Amino acid sequence: MLPAFTLALVIGAFASTAPAQAQSAVDEGRNLAFDRGKGNCLTCHVIKGGTLPGSIGPELRDIKSKYPKREDLVAILNDETQRNPLTVMPPFGRNRILTEKEINAVVDFLQTL
Repeated sequence: MLPAFTLALVIGAFASTAPAQAQSAVDEGRNLAFDRGKGNCLTCHVIKGGTLPGSIGPELRDIKSKYPKREDLVAILNDETQRNPLTVMPPFGRNRILTEKEINAVVDFLQTL
């Protein structure tokens, strides 16, 4: 009986940390998107909750309906020139402005908009 109880506690502990980790990634993504020295998304985009946005890029809203496939957003942040050679979107991944983990956190955040 004790091993089954212990296993249940361990599974419960992991299950309860998943939502917290997801929220943590969203918060990290928001911080990166709003950070003028890192993601710097506000230089070009209007984002709800951001201050002093730019108007070069489209407003970032309804992202999940516009880009239902997560990998599309990852590709855009990594190097949009692969999809659109004429873009002014910085290649955050290719130029190592953001790490893969940071790009994924920004995508987590964008999917909440």
